[in-house]
Amino acid sequence: MSRPVVVGIDLGTTNSLCAVFRDGRPQLIPNGHGRVLTPSVVGLLDSGEILVGAPAKELRVTQPERCASTFKRFMGTDRKVTIADKTFTAPELSSFVLKSLKHDAEDFLKCDVSEAVITVPAYFNDHQRKATRLAGQLSGLKVRRIVNEPTAAALTYGFHDRGSDRKLLVIDLGGGTFDVTLMDVFEGTLEINATAGESSLGGEDFTDRLVSVVLSKKNMQMESAEMLHPLLVARLRQQCEDAKRGFSVDEKTHVRMPDNDGSLNEQNKRIAVTRENFVKICQPLMERLRRPVGRVLHDADVAPESIDDVILVGGATRMPIIRDFVREFFHKEPLCTHNPDEVVALGAAVQAALMENDEAVDDMVMTDVCPFTLGVETAREVGTRVIDGYFTPVIHRNTTIPVSREESFQTLSPNQREVLLQVYQGEGRRVKDNLKLGELRIKDIPPGPAGKEISVRFTYDLNGILEVEASVDGTGHKQRCVITSNATLLIPDEIEEAVARMQTLKFYPREDVNNQRLLRFAERMIGEVSATQREQLEMALQIFESAMYSNDRENFARAHTTLLMTLSALGINYNERDEPE
Repeated sequence: MSRPVVVGIDLGTTNSLCAVFRDGRPQLIPNGHGRVLTPSVVGLLDSGEILVGAPAKELRVTQPERCASTFKRFMGTDRKVTIADKTFTAPELSSFVLKSLKHDAEDFLKCDVSEAVITVPAYFNDHQRKATRLAGQLSGLKVRRIVNEPTAAALTYGFHDRGSDRKLLVIDLGGGTFDVTLMDVFEGTLEINATAGESSLGGEDFTDRLVSVVLSKKNMQMESAEMLHPLLVARLRQQCEDAKRGFSVDEKTHVRMPDNDGSLNEQNKRIAVTRENFVKICQPLMERLRRPVGRVLHDADVAPESIDDVILVGGATRMPIIRDFVREFFHKEPLCTHNPDEVVALGAAVQAALMENDEAVDDMVMTDVCPFTLGVETAREVGTRVIDGYFTPVIHRNTTIPVSREESFQTLSPNQREVLLQVYQGEGRRVKDNLKLGELRIKDIPPGPAGKEISVRFTYDLNGILEVEASVDGTGHKQRCVITSNATLLIPDEIEEAVARMQTLKFYPREDVNNQRLLRFAERMIGEVSATQREQLEMALQIFESAMYSNDRENFARAHTTLLMTLSALGINYNERDEPE
């Protein structure tokens, strides 16, 4: 039996695309209209027929109440969209788009298509990724992997230029989302360093700014105008979208104010808009864009001048205001070798080829990072009170995955027998500002005074599976749970296999008898050396002891070597097999 075809899909806010890897390269799949871009618009006819793509986009202008768009922004929320007299969730609407892409792929490839790699904004949280997987399931697709959009874009560049050695920054501004990702490309390896973004910032916001300004000329507000004159706003938005695109070549353009019924004629008022005015009204949006760029550089400890190339991804990056921002911030021209509308879908197809071990990509390697911090709820002493609801990180954002990290916590009360460990994702100081992922109840804690130590280990993989493991000091008993909310479509055997692979990531240097013997030996030598030597040994010993609890292999290896070298420099020989008396 032949292996199923795995397609790559860019499920976008404004447009969606599908690609396949064959004949040694990624290839875009045209839709039924012969185009590779399928508008992410869903319409509902009087007959009950669902329209997707270009026909629905046309219907949106004349019958906006029968159409839905930009619903990608509602992924992972409880918000519903009403089309005519029917109500849909964002995953349901997205599934219609995916089903259309699936049908186009089957027509093009002349075979069944049942599996896909789907891209999402790097800054999509756990609920948004879960909603994307659900959309795939509703469309009849098995989602093999969720891939960050900037990573997919970089895969396209990496595939076509594998011999390069560069530090790249990918700026991905689509219709409704914004991501920025920093990465290193060297010898066919793509290594993500840091990522940030906003899941509600995109080209549609720039269009809306222009719509608001034009409406203000008639003393109208956007929200009230949409309720009172939906046809006028629908036609005006089309006009403003065209004007925004026109700034790529023109310094000045005109927008005609439609009639209340959405019609246009020569008598309609023409409002002049210059590129300079457009830049001014969009400054608040540019400030929102600037902050994630700065956060990525700060997280990676990289200066703007250290970036070799800035890659632009997403149709909205065609706006001159974005290119001018890159020139001002990085003092270089942005790189746009590949079509910014198409590069993510092509990269998704490359990712599919990597998963299928295609020989055309056997020299490529990719690493990714955890875009959000993962941690637990804790309580703190504030004055004479103990206040709960604080967020304490275990895995920090932009940590390379897969990864395993451990932190220690303490019980609050004497003879405390249970602890409810609540797991969150986010960057807020308080858990109320973050997203709850799950919980683990730690039972059968031995009675004793408050402050009994509990070690909590998080192990996180590329599939979005998070294993939470807790052990109480002195008992040797471990309790764990596996949080698979971002991998809900994996079958139990696949989850079990993934969890088994994750065990190899775990590192427990403090439990290794040889490390314990070295620690005891070095502590004994503290009393044997001179006063000046004691300070030197004490420092190396403190670093080693801290590293035993950090569970970081590289950090521990350095600390272990440093302690042995310090002992040797002081004339003390240590043999793990034959510890000196």
